Amino acid sequence: MQKRVFIVAGYNTVSLGSGRSEFNPKKKNPGIEHYILEAGRKTLEQINGADNVDESVIGNFMASRFNNQAHLAAFIPSIDPKLKYKPSVRVEGACASGGLAVMTAIKSILAGTANVVLTLGVEVQNTVKAMYGADHLALADFYKKRKDGHAYFFPGKFSDRAGAYGKAFGEEYTRGGMAKWYANCVENARLCETAQEYENSNDKLLDTGLTPPDSSRFVDHLNYTDCSKVSDGASAIAIVSEEGLKRVGIKMSDAIELVGFAQAEDDIMLEPDDLLELSTTKVAVSNAMNMAGINKEQLATVETHDCFTIAGVLATEAIGFAPKGKGAAFVAEGHTSRDGSIPFNTTGGLIAWGHPTGATGVHQVVTIWEQLTGKAGQAQINISDNKPYGLTVNMGGNDKTVVSMVFKKCN
Repeated sequence: MQKRVFIVAGYNTVSLGSGRSEFNPKKKNPGIEHYILEAGRKTLEQINGADNVDESVIGNFMASRFNNQAHLAAFIPSIDPKLKYKPSVRVEGACASGGLAVMTAIKSILAGTANVVLTLGVEVQNTVKAMYGADHLALADFYKKRKDGHAYFFPGKFSDRAGAYGKAFGEEYTRGGMAKWYANCVENARLCETAQEYENSNDKLLDTGLTPPDSSRFVDHLNYTDCSKVSDGASAIAIVSEEGLKRVGIKMSDAIELVGFAQAEDDIMLEPDDLLELSTTKVAVSNAMNMAGINKEQLATVETHDCFTIAGVLATEAIGFAPKGKGAAFVAEGHTSRDGSIPFNTTGGLIAWGHPTGATGVHQVVTIWEQLTGKAGQAQINISDNKPYGLTVNMGGNDKTVVSMVFKKCN
């Protein structure tokens, strides 16, 4: 790191979709511009206005299909007239679009072209029927695979991973780890007012997660509880240099510092080498941790891309908390719960906070910022002085584009 990079002023809209009492699939819901304006304006309020912004980045996956809207960078000036004529760019990397937006902002800071970058991620997906949505989301993989894939394309892909894990290590064992992951996520979401599952009152979460999959209704090895939500929402945050931190008038104690980052890419035209491993995630996390100069024991919390519960289980192995095949036990034993040895996804993750795809990577960074600065409200966990670091892992496609970042609590 040639210069210091800080993260401040995070904001999340509600993750809107099934499960939220205000959501009605039969009525018109807020459009993409609503979320951009809300997240952007709330972040500007925290950094004392648009005058302080040098550049902006917006991450989004599929507005062209879900909303019939491309050219999202030009929405940035609508947030505040003072952003007119300032540089803005839209970035895309499937479900890793938000992480790539943060990375793009970081590189502007490191390059010296900006000292303050307004960074957003947004997606509005509850605009089409589920099957059409599956078609749109399938474009996160190689388009030629769609014809031969499951009707619910990505659930089918991760069902294959869950099936391979169950065949290798035991189906009941695998289901136990996945069910515990689901239960942990909903328990965490109940503590976060913006989470899609905030109002979930099920008192038998583990039993629900243990329900055997029904391939006649869905896919072979996943339940609906194993899947992330179809969500509408946005997240925003400011990425600033040391000079930018002074400009926006925010105290060091209200910021977190980026100390390591990495992006890894795999060939979208090929199937995974090993269904039992998130190999691209493993590389990205290793590179980010090596840049930060820390080991996993120094992490206070992790925000990982649990698009499906099996992805959460596999992430514990890719990061190194459990050896291959032991991730399900690591989760089932409670290590990833909010009072476990390494709390994961403390506001519910993709499974229960929601998964507005282009916003997810930014939401992860906002959550780490909240936790490391003590701003997480009811969802707050203990951050000890000997574990001052947080890790994010944002994945696009079937482990094809991965962004990982390490942040440190500032004193």
